[in-house]
Amino acid sequence: MDFAIPQDIQKLLDDLDRFIEDEIKPLERQNDNIRFFDHRREDSRTDWDRDGWPNPEWEELLREMRRRADAAGFLRYHLPARFGGQDGSNLAMAIIREHLATKGLGLHNDLQNESSIVGNFPTVLMMERYGTAEQQEYWIPKMLEGTARIGFGLTEPLFGTDATRMETSAYRDGDEWVINGAKRWNTGMHAATHDYVFARTSGNPGEAEGITAFIVPVDSPGFTVQFMWWTYNMPTDHAEVTLDDVHVSDRDILGEEGRGLETAQLFVHENRIRQAASSLGAAQYCINEAVKYSRERMVHDRALASNQAIQWPLIELHTEAAMLRELIRKTAWQLDQVEHGTEISDKVAMCNYRANRLVGQAADRAIQTHGGIGYSRHMPFEHIFRHHRRYRITEGSEEMQMRRVGQYLFGYGGTTNELFETPSFASRFNSVQRGQPASWLD
Repeated sequence: MDFAIPQDIQKLLDDLDRFIEDEIKPLERQNDNIRFFDHRREDSRTDWDRDGWPNPEWEELLREMRRRADAAGFLRYHLPARFGGQDGSNLAMAIIREHLATKGLGLHNDLQNESSIVGNFPTVLMMERYGTAEQQEYWIPKMLEGTARIGFGLTEPLFGTDATRMETSAYRDGDEWVINGAKRWNTGMHAATHDYVFARTSGNPGEAEGITAFIVPVDSPGFTVQFMWWTYNMPTDHAEVTLDDVHVSDRDILGEEGRGLETAQLFVHENRIRQAASSLGAAQYCINEAVKYSRERMVHDRALASNQAIQWPLIELHTEAAMLRELIRKTAWQLDQVEHGTEISDKVAMCNYRANRLVGQAADRAIQTHGGIGYSRHMPFEHIFRHHRRYRITEGSEEMQMRRVGQYLFGYGGTTNELFETPSFASRFNSVQRGQPASWLD
């Protein structure tokens, strides 16, 4: 068994590093663009007079970064070759995301809005997996060139994680569908041309069947962005949306009618493993910076790092990062071997909730190790903490991720625990159930 990074992926990392130094760092430094990454970053990025939207200059800088990354052949790496990508694997994406996040804040990889020189395109992948041939031919080129931007409208005011309880509904009216309802945390609405809107079209509350995904133009009569939710980490692109008799057609359905939650599952599943890798990389950055500072900072004529009270918390974080790295890479590799990804949802959930916890702990420890300067915005740790804190809620809260693990572990929710499929374990388990002694419990 070989745990080394495959040669082709290592070459890609080396190419990315050169591209960052040759193209991205100079762009980051010109025209005071560094204001978007230094202590001024939150204020520079946010248009406070326009409901907290991203500043247009910030958005234009990100577009220029993406143009350069696309021209260099990196941006679409994970996409299929027929869309200009390289059919990048989940394993490669996990390694890349960690590698870029370990470098710290910068134009190469700023996760506040999922911006990176190696793009993460869950909405494109939804179209590629579930769209008809005609939809793919029409939408995907537009999505990649930026002339079509599709938001993601799943969560609602009266439900969060349990999408089967959504109240947004749609009914047939001749050749059209009419949608009524509301969406909360509808991501991407500051610049979206269309929105993936999920609505119940049949079935009963609590049933996964009967929910349909629609591609809705945001300029449709009755589609209203009420306001943007201001968040812990600004700027914001998360809207409160209402739909009042919004009309769409059958051509606007993504995937099969009544099976829209399958498309949503792909969105969150793709994001969960890459969030985990990014959180791991950001955590390792915080650990590395804390170690470096503690070795340089002198207290009473000796380095701060000589104190075990400084060493031990960082040692524990570094150890957990090392363990998570192996789990994330193995799980990403397994995702490349299975058909849908749901076969190993429990492993993806483990990676996600543990890595997202780790980065918060690592950022907090980096602040503590740096003392007063660590608490300031002149260091990046508060930004990392605020951004990654949302990952413990989005794409399924960590409690729901743990529940998913529990479904596999205990056999609830229609899942099977692979451990119980092992004959030796099953027989011993059954013997205990019958009241017989089992030496393995001693």
